Amino acid sequence: MANQGAKKRKEENARHMANLRRLIIACNVIYILVRMLIFHSSFTWKHWIGLIFTSAAYFIPYNQLEKMAQPIYGDDGELLDGGFDMSTGGICGYMHDVIYITSFVQIMSILSGKFWYTYLVIPGFGVYKSSGFIRGLLSQGSEDEPEDEKTRKKREKMEKKASRVKFMKTKNR
Repeated sequence: MANQGAKKRKEENARHMANLRRLIIACNVIYILVRMLIFHSSFTWKHWIGLIFTSAAYFIPYNQLEKMAQPIYGDDGELLDGGFDMSTGGICGYMHDVIYITSFVQIMSILSGKFWYTYLVIPGFGVYKSSGFIRGLLSQGSEDEPEDEKTRKKREKMEKKASRVKFMKTKNR
């Protein structure tokens, strides 16, 4: 009963990774069957490069997600952790997005090569996220706006508390 949550997460992760694997296989099979067999007359070397590119775009995030989903066992074989929660956001969510965007691009590129431009969403989002991060770093060093009285008092209180804790740590050593 103690590891019920870990067992449940392990099962959820196994189910989730199996669903992702089925999605990737289905998209590749559909692309190969339709593009290579039905539209074989228009199949060129560019389509081979597209297939290799999408396969790499599936492989990298899928492998990372698979490593995150691996359960952790103790020395005695007991389940300690069921793996990372795949429903969380952050980097896990971004890797899922890459897989879903890749599947969309791969299937839709059967109809038109212009769907490859959809891949620009991924670096565009990266630039958007990093610009907010860089803007935050740059604004910390400059004092553009004066702080109000309430913020100033709160900051001074936190600084005083931090120096007191630091003094107590050095005193106890």
